[in-house]
Amino acid sequence: MKIVNLDGYTVNPGDLSWEGIKALGNYTVYDRTDSGQILERAKGAEILVINKTVVTNEMLDCLVPELKFIALQSTGYNVVDVKYARSIGITVSNIPSYSSDAVAQLVFAFILQMTNKITLHSDAVMNGEWCTCPDFCFWKSPLAELAGKTIGIIGFGTIGRRVAEIADAFRMNILAYTPRHKEKGNLNNLEFTDLDTLLKNSDIITCHCPLTPETTKMINDNTISKMKKSAIFINTSRGSVVDEKALADALNEERIAGAGLDVLDIEPAKSDNPLLRAKNCYITPHIAWAAKETRSRLMNILEENIKAYINNSPQNVVN
Repeated sequence: MKIVNLDGYTVNPGDLSWEGIKALGNYTVYDRTDSGQILERAKGAEILVINKTVVTNEMLDCLVPELKFIALQSTGYNVVDVKYARSIGITVSNIPSYSSDAVAQLVFAFILQMTNKITLHSDAVMNGEWCTCPDFCFWKSPLAELAGKTIGIIGFGTIGRRVAEIADAFRMNILAYTPRHKEKGNLNNLEFTDLDTLLKNSDIITCHCPLTPETTKMINDNTISKMKKSAIFINTSRGSVVDEKALADALNEERIAGAGLDVLDIEPAKSDNPLLRAKNCYITPHIAWAAKETRSRLMNILEENIKAYINNSPQNVVN
């Protein structure tokens, strides 16, 4: 059985092992594949493994009838038209719920950076300011406790709930907006509410929603105008949830206090992205999922997805 991975590098740059998948068939892995190389490399494959490589419907037409299964190395599946794939006999599986802890961890890394100003004060110490200070301590910017603050969580799937659990440990008040009914569980500080109420009352707003027509550019001039001037905005979901110019303008005009972003509309970032020069904006290069433990978990699920397909019982199917 021919198995081809078109973009394996970000999942495994060499610190993990593909041996488990190699044992399942004739496995070839490419670090990266541009659009002009897809058909040549994928030709004859029964199983195609992809992450961010976009496979068009025209390409799928060229790869059937040999291609039967697409194994995604991600939770999102917008790189392939899953309905069309199903119509021509191709099953598609994703990797669900593998990165919840890691993404929630980065959310609070952003939050703590902006409330405790760690980089600002560490730089000041390293530059000698503490050595010449007449007092035993100093601060260059107001600091803030999280206890008693309100965090607004847009989207309340596995990651959103994990963020809420951590917020609860900080004794924060929690507002959540979700279009589907969810249970509170043991989160006594949690209140489900509409989006406007969340935007108006939250000190920190964090996005954990899928990218859909309804959520595309959800964070825009109108929704930002409803936020507190002191609000911090976090996005670790999808870059296209945000109107980037609107957010950059709000930051530069100090209509909100700060932003932490792990995703952008176009990745890698374009040099003219206005957020790269926005005030109080922290951007990481889509690394919420990239801890070694997280990637290892992803690869284990990927292997199990391929095994399940081979055993005629595909799992985590999205079409």
